[in-house]
Amino acid sequence: MKKVQSLWIACLVLVGLSSLNAQDIHFSQFYMSPLNLNPAMTGVMNCNIRLAANYRNQWASALRSNAYSTYSVSYDQRVPVGRNDYFGLGGTFWGDRAGEANFATLTGKLSLSYSKKMGGGRNDGHYLVFGAEGGVAQRSIDFLKLRWGTQHDGEGGFDPNLETLETGFDRDNFIFADMAAGLLWFMVFDKDNNLYLGGAFHHLNRANQSFDSDGEDLLYSRFTVHAGGEFMMSDRFGITPGVIVMSQGPSFQVNAGTGFKFLLGSRQNYQAFQFGLWTRISNKIETGVLNDAAILSTRFDYDAFSLGFSYDINVSPLKPATNSNGGFEFALIYKICGPERRGVYCPNF
Repeated sequence: MKKVQSLWIACLVLVGLSSLNAQDIHFSQFYMSPLNLNPAMTGVMNCNIRLAANYRNQWASALRSNAYSTYSVSYDQRVPVGRNDYFGLGGTFWGDRAGEANFATLTGKLSLSYSKKMGGGRNDGHYLVFGAEGGVAQRSIDFLKLRWGTQHDGEGGFDPNLETLETGFDRDNFIFADMAAGLLWFMVFDKDNNLYLGGAFHHLNRANQSFDSDGEDLLYSRFTVHAGGEFMMSDRFGITPGVIVMSQGPSFQVNAGTGFKFLLGSRQNYQAFQFGLWTRISNKIETGVLNDAAILSTRFDYDAFSLGFSYDINVSPLKPATNSNGGFEFALIYKICGPERRGVYCPNF
């Protein structure tokens, strides 16, 4: 009976995941994927060039080889304008694949930002940043691998040769344009303490996502609000709280928590270690709100390198199907600072 129950819950997992296929990718380490979070974060760094790479694997315990797999790479740089302001230029490429039918999305975007200093001195101040991005994306699926309800015999069996009444899909891949805009405000109190608040509006143009050439299924716009900061409590210990709220159509998600930061090296040879505790809250459409996952994260900074790892522990009612497993992530950031020194500019994202 327990085995049958687990199989039934696993089916519910698959159904639930299929209903989310129009939603965007997300990273638990959102602070280590800045261009995917908000185009206004393009070029916002204390160095000249930033390279970032992210990989996420989710629901492998339930979907096995058909688990959600997401990767992203980005490049951005800052360009000084006048005495204190900056332009940011960047590009992002990410891909996502899930399910037995290989539902996939590939996206490439270019982003631009402008940072205006609103006040402060050389080692403190606050900025307002405007950002925008645009690009193209491709969505695809293998129709031949789809399974329909009419192909199940009602006794747990499946016959792919049975006829199905589901028709109407006549394009297995399509390309569409995508645009976004964002704002970011941050205040730097000194080189160790800062605060930031931002918001982004993704999918401004609401492209058609229907696999039926005669149909219309507009992509929901996504609204994001995020905030956080870094606060050193002593010479060697600090906290890095953060929160991100995303709303897209009937779905919303909240990630919130904090990292605990320990400085290991000297100021000249920067080394820091962080571990974090986070939670992810989302909604069950039309039935309420649930605590979806507890997230454990670590991060190690060494000079220009930042390496992060996180693991999601599933705490929702899907635990029997997933064995409490969720998803793991790797993140890598490399910065090229160069010879320019213009004082403290922004938080250490």
